[in-house]
Amino acid sequence: MEKRKLGNSGLEVSALGLGCMGLSFGYGPATEKQAAIAVIRRAYELGVTFFDSAEAYGPFENEKLLGDALAPFREEVVIATKFGFKDARTANGLDSSPARIRVVADEALTRLRTDRIDLFYQHRVDPNVPMEDVAGTVKDLIAEGKVKHFGMSEAGVESIRNAHAVQPVAALQSEYSLWWREPEKEIMPLLEELGIGFVPFSPLGKGFLTGAINENTKFEGTDFRNIVPRFSPEARKANQAMVDLLGNIAQQKDATPAQIALAWLLAQKPWIAPIPGTTKIHRLEENLGAANIELTQEDLDAIESAAALITIEGERYPAQMQKMVGK
Repeated sequence: MEKRKLGNSGLEVSALGLGCMGLSFGYGPATEKQAAIAVIRRAYELGVTFFDSAEAYGPFENEKLLGDALAPFREEVVIATKFGFKDARTANGLDSSPARIRVVADEALTRLRTDRIDLFYQHRVDPNVPMEDVAGTVKDLIAEGKVKHFGMSEAGVESIRNAHAVQPVAALQSEYSLWWREPEKEIMPLLEELGIGFVPFSPLGKGFLTGAINENTKFEGTDFRNIVPRFSPEARKANQAMVDLLGNIAQQKDATPAQIALAWLLAQKPWIAPIPGTTKIHRLEENLGAANIELTQEDLDAIESAAALITIEGERYPAQMQKMVGK
């Protein structure tokens, strides 16, 4: 698979990574361990070298899973994980205190069975901790060899600038796809200016852009999407227009809607590396096939024109979670 560099950091990753959250957390019961390891190792066989985790996914279980799955080829892959929640539980609120960051780093190294974290993200900006202290702590961890690169997730312009002035930010991870294009307004121009890579999560709209979900789909009881306004039956019905658009382009390209959605992202900037997640090997193989699809400028213009006529309905987060993004 094609490799890409995340901005000016020199950090090289596969054009498509693997978001591992859903194997342990967020979308219903955790995947059985050996099945989850099989998904991760199949991704590696197909050229994926970029694997994304966080202490909050589980909590802790996702990092342990990656540690076991990636141990045989640790030196060939880039592992990203995150700090930023109190006791690793999102419900407990934010904690990016320097002491907490250090604890997370040390414990994550053990769980990941490694001697360094390749990319260490602040999971959400903590308004109670000066960004200079956050970036300064990660800078110290880099000097100590425990961390290689600093990242941020769902951060706003001011926070990114403040952090980057203390310790260069290698990558920003935020939601970006054909059904969430807000980053194009202020964030992407800033990343280009500062030489920061972009790692879109939920590049398939939490599964919606695959075409496998409609207004009648029922989610398992613990599935996060049950509380997401954009996944209300009414919103799903309204947002089907975007899936139909992708389906039309996919037919012309002998591809799937998911592959077109990912190929569109890859075509936006050379410093973008999306991290679609899945629990199924056949979906993994489908997603990675997007790396071989080339969208012409004519294709991109057609998608742009059609997408401009579609209004996506529903907020992408429940109100409480919405307060944590873009700070």
